[in-house]
Amino acid sequence: MQPTRPGRPDPRAQAQQAQMAAAMAGAVDLAAVKARSDAAARAQAAPPPSASAPAGAPGGAVVDVTEATFQAEVLDRSFQVPVVLDLWAEWCGPCKQLSPVLEALAVEGGGSWVLAKVDVEANPALAQGLRVQGIPAVKAVWQGQLVAEFTGAIPEEQARQFVTELVQATTGGAVPGGPAPEEAAEDPRLDAAEAALERGDLAGAEAAYQAILAEEPDHPDAGIALRQVQLFRRAEEAGPDALDAADAAPDDVTAQTRAADFLLGTGNIEAAFDRLLDVVRRSAGEDRDQARQHLVELFGIVGDEDPRVGAARRALMTALF
Repeated sequence: MQPTRPGRPDPRAQAQQAQMAAAMAGAVDLAAVKARSDAAARAQAAPPPSASAPAGAPGGAVVDVTEATFQAEVLDRSFQVPVVLDLWAEWCGPCKQLSPVLEALAVEGGGSWVLAKVDVEANPALAQGLRVQGIPAVKAVWQGQLVAEFTGAIPEEQARQFVTELVQATTGGAVPGGPAPEEAAEDPRLDAAEAALERGDLAGAEAAYQAILAEEPDHPDAGIALRQVQLFRRAEEAGPDALDAADAAPDDVTAQTRAADFLLGTGNIEAAFDRLLDVVRRSAGEDRDQARQHLVELFGIVGDEDPRVGAARRALMTALF
């Protein structure tokens, strides 16, 4: 997490990364990591899902899955996009109500998520392994792990909310295989911002990045750098007292977000995520949505390459459903 262009790291970020690496050392299940790494590698080599593929065909936004294809079409694919399992049977009336809704939403999603249809009568081992107790059953898989589920037919509005929350909490809607961003050339306008960072002048760095974005709103580096600098400023303004204030007012969502900003700005990434996840679990309505949105913003600041973000995204999906 660094508010600078690649190759010119902020010393603060380097210290945070070292702290993260030390915290992770020795706490890893190597067998599980290798299995996940292999699945991720297969997903990277596979073509992205396509909404234009024939319904039910491998590689489509809607795919029929069997015991033989479950690994490739569900587990491996879930390292590209979230996969929603629709567990159904021909004799199930409610399944015939829910399945067309999910299929239409998957096509509408344009490859941002995949609907994997499993006939439980034809694939009893899958049904048993997934602990299906009634159908229709819907289960969401992300990066090889179950992250959300529900049972029974639900209205289209609720189904749409389910997949929308799933996509936003995992990939944010990104579609794999989209146009790759062009590598940006060195931009001398970044020098002023980076010089300000080296002096510890966060306000100056923020102003410099804002000036760049005023001229070029889609600048490839300035946007994320600005969000990171703004986080550091919020963390400084909140100060250590933010933790005591949040602990004293557990139902004050704004106090919790300030505390999370302070924790993240000082490198305590898991603690920042956990604080907001706790709010999501305990709250509802606008409070829950405020905590969720702030948490997703922090995900973007840290970056999906950090394994803590993936774990927190899965925890968020579990908390939401």
